[in-house]
Amino acid sequence: MIDALDIDLAPVVAEQPFPVLFATVSGAHLYGFPSRDSDVDLRGVHLLPAADLVGLREPEETRSGMWDRDGVEMDLVTHDLRKFVRLMLRRNGYVLEQLLSPLAVHTTDAHRELAALAPGVLTGHHAHHYRGFANTQWRLFEKTGELKPLLYTFRVLLTGIHLMHSAEVQPHLPTLLGEVDAAPDYLPELIAAKAEREHGDAGVDHARVRADVERLHGVLDEARAASALPDAPTACDALHDFVVRTRLES
Repeated sequence: MIDALDIDLAPVVAEQPFPVLFATVSGAHLYGFPSRDSDVDLRGVHLLPAADLVGLREPEETRSGMWDRDGVEMDLVTHDLRKFVRLMLRRNGYVLEQLLSPLAVHTTDAHRELAALAPGVLTGHHAHHYRGFANTQWRLFEKTGELKPLLYTFRVLLTGIHLMHSAEVQPHLPTLLGEVDAAPDYLPELIAAKAEREHGDAGVDHARVRADVERLHGVLDEARAASALPDAPTACDALHDFVVRTRLES
C-alpha cells in the first residue's frame, strides 16, 4: 500500500497539453479498502481552449494515461470541465466522489469553487445511481465470488443511504460503518481481508450476505422516500456561469 497523499503529480500535470483544474485519488484508496498491491486511480478535470469547442472538429473531452512509480501502477483520467459538469448534473455520484475526494494531489481555486457548488446538484434520484452501481457489483460477485465486488456492493449501498439521510457524499467505507446503523457487523473483517489481497474468494456465507444486501436495498428505499433532498438540481445556472467564466478566463 502507498500513502495516496504522497504522490508528486507535478511532472504529470506539467506534461498535459491543457490546464488541469484538479486531480484526486479515487478507487479503493478513497473507499478505505486498498490492498497491498492496489493500483492508484487518479481522476480529475482539464480545461480545453474555447476554440476547441466552437469549431468543426470534435474535441477530445476525455484524456487518460498510465505510468509506474516504484512498482505501483497509476492511471490518470480527466474530463473537460463542460463534460464533467454535465455528468454532475446527471445524478452521477461517481464524479461527485472524485470532485469531493479529500485525497487531492493537485488542486486550484477553480476546483474549490466547483466543489462548493456540488451540494446544489444533489437530489433524491442519486439513490438510483447507487442502486444501479450496487446491482452491477453484486452480479459480478455472484459470478466470481470475489471479495472486491462484494465490498463495492456494500460500499455503494451505504454511501447511498448516508447521502439520503445527510445530504453528504461519503465514499469511505470504514467511516460509513460508524454512520449507518444498518451496516453489517462483519464488514471490518472483510476490509481487513481485502488489505491482504486485491483478488480472491470472499470466503463468506453467500446466503447471509445476499440477505444483507437485499435488506440494505430496502433501507435505501426507505431513506430515499424520507429524504429532504430535492427532485432536481438547484445549481444549474450557477454551474453554467462557472463553466463559461472559467473557460473564458483561461
